Order: sequence, then structure tokens, then C-alpha cells
Amino acid sequence: MANAANTNLNAVRETMDVLLEISRLLNTGLDMESLSICVRLCEQGINPEALSAVIKELRKASETLKVSENCTN
Repeated sequence: MANAANTNLNAVRETMDVLLEISRLLNTGLDMESLSICVRLCEQGINPEALSAVIKELRKASETLKVSENCTN
């Protein structure tokens, strides 16, 4: 039983490593934690295209805040 759990854990790690490498090749800018969250959301039924749109909007908003913060300093 423990061996099956270890095998499953290793498979999950390998899958996440492959997904992270694909993410890096595509220059998504996602780290392992962010990618893991995205995968879990997709597993829960979140539309991947909608998730991508939300991430893009959050990045735009973050960049806008950084620019406006730099202008006031």
C-alpha cells in the first residue's frame, strides 16, 4: 500500500516537473506554486482559457500599479 502511494507521488512530481518545463518553454512566467494552483483549479473544472484571461488581467493590473507607484515616488 505504501509502495503504491510512493509510486503515485512520484508520478505526480514527474507530471508537475514536465508541466513546469512546458510552462518555461512557453514563457508563461508561472513558478511551481502558481502552476500547481492552476492545475488544481483546472482539475476542479475551471475553464483553462478563462483562468488564463484572469491571470493576464491580474498581471496587467499589477504592472499598472507598479508604474503608478513609481511615478509618485
